[in-house]
Amino acid sequence: MGRGKIAIKRIDNSTSRQVTFSKRRNGLLKKASELSILCDAEVGLIVFSSTGKLYDYGSSSMNSVIERYKRVKEDHHQLMNPASVVKFWQREAASLRQQLQHLQEYHRQLKGEELSGLTINDLQNLENQLETSLKAVRMKKDQILTHEIKELNHKGELTHQESLELHKKLDLMCQENTQLKKMVDGAKQANEASRSSQTSYALNNGHEHDDLHESVHLRLSQPLGPENDAPEKSITLG
Repeated sequence: MGRGKIAIKRIDNSTSRQVTFSKRRNGLLKKASELSILCDAEVGLIVFSSTGKLYDYGSSSMNSVIERYKRVKEDHHQLMNPASVVKFWQREAASLRQQLQHLQEYHRQLKGEELSGLTINDLQNLENQLETSLKAVRMKKDQILTHEIKELNHKGELTHQESLELHKKLDLMCQENTQLKKMVDGAKQANEASRSSQTSYALNNGHEHDDLHESVHLRLSQPLGPENDAPEKSITLG
């Protein structure tokens, strides 16, 4: 079951009232601190207990918060007066010029200029600030270099993989060329064998034709015998 709703009224029991004050005071101070950190706000909190004890919190300095509150309060009451408005903006411009001058001076000191008016503590603080800044710069440089090295290693791995793929394709092409060469050589040898067999067959046929011609020629040119020249005699029966 959830907690019951607490009525917002004065707690009669002094012990319970003191416990509730302690808890809610701590929560209020925590909320003020979180508000100043999260929202970059200037917060000032003042609490007096029922016994008259003071509890306060200032995000920067309680005196500066109070002075700013008084100044803004006075300016708010005098906004209807044009002269007050002019004075307000004059003070704001003077404050901004002072801040700009301070920043420019600090920038020159970081560059190693105009250090004659600084004390030992100021120089020590400036040195610590420079060392902190140098560490941050070196850390950022190392991060960038590490990232670039990783990118280069990744590109090198990709290039190596592409080289392996190209070598595989080249080997396949060499194997295909070797097979094609073998096929061409085999076809060439087959053609030469076919041509030689056809030539020998033609030569053999030519020799047989010449032998037949000679035999026929010899039979035709054979002279007739003397028996063939004498006429046949009739036989007379008595």
